[in-house]
Amino acid sequence: MRSIEHPGPVHPTRIECVPANVRAVEVELPPGVTLLQGLANAVQAQGATSAVFSFRDGSFAPFRFVMPALADSPKHVAYFSERFEAAGAARIESGSVTFGSRDGEPTLHCHATWTESDGRRRSGHVLAAESQVEHPTRLHAWMIDGAAFEVSPDAETNFSLLQVRAKPARSDGTNGLVVRVRPNQDLCLALEALCAERNIRRARICGGVGSLIGTVFDDGRTVEPFVTEVFIHRGVVEPGLDGALQAEVDVGLVAYTGEIAEGRLARGQNPVLITFELVLEVLEKTQPARSAA
Repeated sequence: MRSIEHPGPVHPTRIECVPANVRAVEVELPPGVTLLQGLANAVQAQGATSAVFSFRDGSFAPFRFVMPALADSPKHVAYFSERFEAAGAARIESGSVTFGSRDGEPTLHCHATWTESDGRRRSGHVLAAESQVEHPTRLHAWMIDGAAFEVSPDAETNFSLLQVRAKPARSDGTNGLVVRVRPNQDLCLALEALCAERNIRRARICGGVGSLIGTVFDDGRTVEPFVTEVFIHRGVVEPGLDGALQAEVDVGLVAYTGEIAEGRLARGQNPVLITFELVLEVLEKTQPARSAA
């Protein structure tokens, strides 16, 4: 499996995970707000501070973004391109958002694929504070209680990243896990191992934003450029035909070359490049074994 050596020391914890209560809601953003402000308003209205989202539709103008890029110094293994603005309006096809906070202020991480007014199809990292809702935009949302995504420095990658923190819960019980996967961990195998450790038999992947070291799909297709930005369309972890847990993760992505691809990840062949954030909604837990009388 491919791997990347980052500039900082390897953190001993490779998967950050905090149990939380996860609540699914539908959100509609009104015209005239930025993506950042619209989602901040929606999260606040739900009494939450962190959430993940998946786009159902959306149109933005102006719409500004950056692409993944090669690093120009040894301080990072990859970086961002210059800023771009879509030609006219951008119609979102699909995408995911991780919403959290930076120094107490709203922030988010959004990767998406869209079509611009001239018909060009593109994908990348959305600049949410500079992209304005043109028409009502709908998203699936999962509000988080008992955990949060908060930006803090990450010594291993030398980036400030959304990381997982435990928070006081306002409700009883948990039905989910708030997760961040660190570099060089295969995304599918990491989620399978996490569910096995927690006695989770079936889980739904909610949201999902991050990067992979190139990509291998389960149908044999590959994306060779090693710097990519990725979002999850759909994902589940559940028993396969042999009864063992298996993650099925369908993604969209763009490489630093501009190549766009979609498909289901091949298990064991897709290590994380810098970070991957997501939420697991627990659908079924394994029944504990009964002791003999």
